[in-house]
Amino acid sequence: MEEQQKNLLQEEESSIDFGAVFGALKKHKRLYYKVLPVAFVLACIYTLGLRNYYTCEVKLSPELSTKSGRSSSLSALASQFGMNLGSTAMSSEALFPTLYPDLMNSTDFKASLFDVPVHKKDSTRMMSYYDYLANEQKGPWWSAVLSAPFKLFSSKKDDIDQHKVDPFMLTKEQAKIVQVIDKKVVCDVDKKTMVISISVTDQDPLICAVMADSVKNRLQNFITDYRTKKARVDLEYNRKLFKEAKARYDKARQLYASFSDANQDLILQSARTKLVDLENEMQLQFNNYNSIAQQLQIAEAKVQEETPAFTTLQSATVPVKKAGPARAKMVLIFLFLAFLGTTVYILHKEDQLKPLLGLS
Repeated sequence: MEEQQKNLLQEEESSIDFGAVFGALKKHKRLYYKVLPVAFVLACIYTLGLRNYYTCEVKLSPELSTKSGRSSSLSALASQFGMNLGSTAMSSEALFPTLYPDLMNSTDFKASLFDVPVHKKDSTRMMSYYDYLANEQKGPWWSAVLSAPFKLFSSKKDDIDQHKVDPFMLTKEQAKIVQVIDKKVVCDVDKKTMVISISVTDQDPLICAVMADSVKNRLQNFITDYRTKKARVDLEYNRKLFKEAKARYDKARQLYASFSDANQDLILQSARTKLVDLENEMQLQFNNYNSIAQQLQIAEAKVQEETPAFTTLQSATVPVKKAGPARAKMVLIFLFLAFLGTTVYILHKEDQLKPLLGLS
């Protein structure tokens, strides 16, 4: 019995008096009338100062080189769990699609986007992507106000041609543009399906789509150059051998034809022997020439075989609707936080916050 009474007393002490809580909030209801309108106005001022932005997404499915059927099946099964089996995986290349985001995050790749020609949707004036990011980006109104004092005391920029790009040693302005591109251009790879998603965010919808298509093409060109590098080196070597073999064959053929014409009516054994030797040399050079020509055809086919194919699942299109900012949601969040903060302040002032939190 005593234990039951103690439990009842503890429940009474720990119970929340919702009537007192509601009364405390009602007592200071005028505070809500003051805080919420002010929060609404400040939220509107903040959200209206933000610039609209658009997002364009491109999706690609790369071709993966396969080995044996069993290895391919095992690798396909492993890829469903986001695993790469290395040498037994379906790809025999070192640059696996999961490394593409790291490639696009490199300074070399971002700096290669500086010279992409673009123009705004409401203008026909062409400019480089670097010039657009450096001079045409518009920030919120308060950024110009806050940066004005720093511009007054900042030193003049060095007389450096910003269009000369050295990824090994970027200028301060170029490094800032690289950081901007890092936020605007994003690459992601689905580890299960190996689908490459490239998204570009920008204030201008046309530039957004143009850059998404340019990034896709440059990524394809880089992967193609990587996959076919060895085959192209072999092809150039075989072309050199083919050119030399053809020259030797033409020389041997001309010598045989000249000697044959000059000694057509002679019956000397030495002349016949010389003619046979020249004919054998010509035949030898022809066989060599024919063999290298076949190797050249194989090398050309190898380049074509190693050239990867990309299937475009979603092409770049100029977005019609803006991706953000979601001003209505932001205003609601502002109002909710203002309401929550005001409520906590009132409960703390009326000593109702500790019982509500279960504190003694």
